[in-house]
Amino acid sequence: MSEVVKSRPGAERDQGREIVKAYRTMLAARVLEEKLAALYRGGKIKGGVFLGRGQEALSVAVGQNLRPGDIFAPLIRDQAGRMAFGDTILDTLRTYLGSSLGSMRGRDGNIHRGRPREGYYAMISHLGAMIPVVTGGLLARRLQGQSGVVGATCIGDGGTSTGAFHEGLNAAAVEKLPLVVVVANNQYAYSTPNSRQFACADLLDKAIGYGVTGHKVDGTSLADCLRVIGVAITAARAGGGPQLIVGDLLRLVGHGEHDDASYVDPTLRRKPVGQDCIELAGAYIIQQGWASAEQLANWREELETEVDATAGRVMREPEPDPADEDWSALSTRELEDHFA
Repeated sequence: MSEVVKSRPGAERDQGREIVKAYRTMLAARVLEEKLAALYRGGKIKGGVFLGRGQEALSVAVGQNLRPGDIFAPLIRDQAGRMAFGDTILDTLRTYLGSSLGSMRGRDGNIHRGRPREGYYAMISHLGAMIPVVTGGLLARRLQGQSGVVGATCIGDGGTSTGAFHEGLNAAAVEKLPLVVVVANNQYAYSTPNSRQFACADLLDKAIGYGVTGHKVDGTSLADCLRVIGVAITAARAGGGPQLIVGDLLRLVGHGEHDDASYVDPTLRRKPVGQDCIELAGAYIIQQGWASAEQLANWREELETEVDATAGRVMREPEPDPADEDWSALSTRELEDHFA
């Protein structure tokens, strides 16, 4: 954990507030995803369920450091970051359970939700694809005369090997766009270990090749994630160009709920990289006196009650009726009629 700055009055208090806020969001994401896993096993969810267990600290630090008006393009393990950026338990459950009242109205895959007009981009499943999308979004903002906007997206270690990663990051570097790419090096690209995924000594070496600023962060440490990602986002906003952040951690579950992760080297779970970021953050909060163990337990209990109640409500909501659908691949009916 990063050391608290004792020399500045109020610095410890401010850091404590930020860490506790982030922890509560992480905990909400963890409890919600535990419910999603249970619903999946009970046959209530159509499609896959991909959990962010072990990656919540890195993810929440992205969403919490962004501002309204920024762009955020999360991936499948970014429930904590999504919630820090304004996503809700209700809309998440509506999307996974196919409610017609959710933001996606029961359409598309359950991980593709978003509100693009609010800068919350719906993810594209193809790995690396969100980098050029955010790059394009930032370039559009520039052409519209907007300034002070940051665009952040997350990716796994495997996604850094894709053509979209190269094209998007290269374009952002050439244009010196305020792009922040957060790489969760969770040791496996699905079942492919790092040793078979890239030959460089560290993924951070890729920053040099693209001419962007690189940052290394302990992905298991909430305090470190908040600090390093905060520094990177501030630098991008100030005109420092693209920032590449690499966080080392371990995906503590399989690729999805359909995967038992039997290929994971068991020794990794006993190393520092295999620690649970939520457990570490909770212990740190108690150690610093920002909350008690009883308070942490109460927060979890309250969240479990809220998630259970919300899931029950959503399961009573109507699903979309294909006979009544007015969905169009084009943005307006006028365009659809024109091209018919």
